Amino acid sequence: MFNERMNMTKAALLALLTATSLVACTPVDVSEDGNDTAKEEAAHIAALDTVLAADLRADDRARDTFRNPKETLNFFDVKPDQTVIDYAPGGGWYTRILAPYLAENGNYIGVGFPPEAAASIGPEFVERVRAAGEAFAETQSESTGISAEKLPFYFSNALPDDLNGKVDRVVIFRMMHNLLRWGIADAEIEAMKSALKPDGMIGIVQHRAKADASDESADGNTGYIKQAALVAFMEKHGFELVAESEVNANPNDTTDYENGVWTLPPNYAEGEDSKEKYDAIGESDRMTLLFKLAKQDGAAE
Repeated sequence: MFNERMNMTKAALLALLTATSLVACTPVDVSEDGNDTAKEEAAHIAALDTVLAADLRADDRARDTFRNPKETLNFFDVKPDQTVIDYAPGGGWYTRILAPYLAENGNYIGVGFPPEAAASIGPEFVERVRAAGEAFAETQSESTGISAEKLPFYFSNALPDDLNGKVDRVVIFRMMHNLLRWGIADAEIEAMKSALKPDGMIGIVQHRAKADASDESADGNTGYIKQAALVAFMEKHGFELVAESEVNANPNDTTDYENGVWTLPPNYAEGEDSKEKYDAIGESDRMTLLFKLAKQDGAAE
């Protein structure tokens, strides 16, 4: 029976599938290459599902509803055999997804802005950034059980030369407002640009200001920036928008809080008394954008 199925013609197989609900859901490619691609994609999704369900994420999963990691990483086309820069990984929420996902066949790289670039915020902040970066690999190794050697961290002004042109994806989660308001966005995006392969891409998730917000209220100091402004910024640095997604959108977010985006969970800038009010809104409205390097005039197709 198995051999009979394997010997079915492509036409017969397509007719059989057409009679099922599978065809109504997904176009079927019956070619050998199509089957291999489908199997590979299914394996990637299964691997990501396993990581997302892991015990080490027990405390992290409460935020999945708002951060949508599965849908977001699939939208950014992050694969387990890629080299991926996790920019400004902070406490490691996405690290605990990306590092295990990439551990076997890919490469996870944490990258942060140089501590001295934030000197305007004060010396204590600079030292805190420096200490966190220097301890990152060991801290996340303890958290994930992955060896520290597989969790390298670099400040962007000290990326190894052999990383240039080797990165498949850079992912930047809720950080562009800080880079812009601190005046270091240009240098940081240029550093990420140098690290990318020619066909590499940058995926950005960012708190989104209303399109008609004043420039003053959407300069990053409230945590929000306009989507059009961010796209223009990336275009200035030689990128073009590949695709956008509303997977992290929240229409309940009015974006006009006195204490900015930090009013909403998980920060609750107004204190415990307002938690119920802001829990009803949820986390911020976020744009989810994917950029690639624009082709230069005269470049080969």
